[in-house]
Amino acid sequence: MAVPKRKTSKARKNKRRANWKLALPGLVKCPKCQEFKLPHRACKACGFYKDSEVIKAQ
Repeated sequence: MAVPKRKTSKARKNKRRANWKLALPGLVKCPKCQEFKLPHRACKACGFYKDSEVIKAQ
């Protein structure tokens, strides 16, 4: 089995891990109230999902 010839430095190791960041979620506009919401979920502002009220709005 191959063995590393030299120790991997902290800087080199951390450069490799620098691209592990979270991406922004894809948001869509609610067709009822035009607020941004996550797709395939009920709107938190108006409580509607697919033209029917599923939760009571505040």
